[in-house]
Amino acid sequence: MTSLLVFRLDDWKCALPLAAVERSYRAVAVTPLPGAPEKVMGIVNVHGVVHPVIDFRHCFGLPTRPLSPADHLIIGRTWRRSVALVVDSVEGVFDYALAEIADAATILPDMAYVSGIVRMPDGMVLIHDLDRFLSLEEETLLDQALET
Repeated sequence: MTSLLVFRLDDWKCALPLAAVERSYRAVAVTPLPGAPEKVMGIVNVHGVVHPVIDFRHCFGLPTRPLSPADHLIIGRTWRRSVALVVDSVEGVFDYALAEIADAATILPDMAYVSGIVRMPDGMVLIHDLDRFLSLEEETLLDQALET
């Protein structure tokens, strides 16, 4: 079994492996971060830890919009750092057998961020891999922006 945190972006249902998620919060004000990659909205300080805020909408070519108090921030961990991800809403945690998760490479080979797909009663859910959201170049730009 694997546990997934399911969330929404417009009409899309998406998920992250629960093992990569620290917590979910209501959205708070984001401080701009000059020099950061375009998909990084800025930074937030959560309990004394600074997290870069990634706009999931930008990653998927969805229209960007101002941050709303109804939005959520999912604090997740990549292999290099923790990040805050802006999503519309959090649906909850769901458990799935590994056999229920289809490998995304065979179905959606061009979607580098998607690692798997699972069926829910009300549609398909794309499972994302946080380690793929920032390229090496974007990681370097983010490191430089955070240092200044």
